[in-house]
Amino acid sequence: MTEESHSGSMLLDEILALETQVWRALVAGDPEADASLLSADFLGVYPSGFATKAEHCGQLTDGPVMQVFLLDHTQLRVISPDAVLLSYRAQYQRTGRPHQEVMYITSLWQRRADGWLNSFSQDTPTA
Repeated sequence: MTEESHSGSMLLDEILALETQVWRALVAGDPEADASLLSADFLGVYPSGFATKAEHCGQLTDGPVMQVFLLDHTQLRVISPDAVLLSYRAQYQRTGRPHQEVMYITSLWQRRADGWLNSFSQDTPTA
């Protein structure tokens, strides 16, 4: 393994761990944990429309919105030393729903003064 691929693998692990924390906040119903991972200018693009940081975190005011999740087929594209795109497949079950769903998701993580923050996410439903 070259140093470049080793460091790329370490970066993928780091960013995937952060993305996983977002999902864990959705399972725990923890808006503060969710907010700590999103930039102030966060934009979500979902099948239901656009969402700001306040809207993303606001969905947790009544508790968990997810029961379980699995993230796989991960890919990381380094845009710059301070910006990466994480793409993956998410299999999950929403709270109170009987069936699991699958989406492909791409999240833009940017390194800022306070660390890596998610500034953009787009969900694409599977056919």
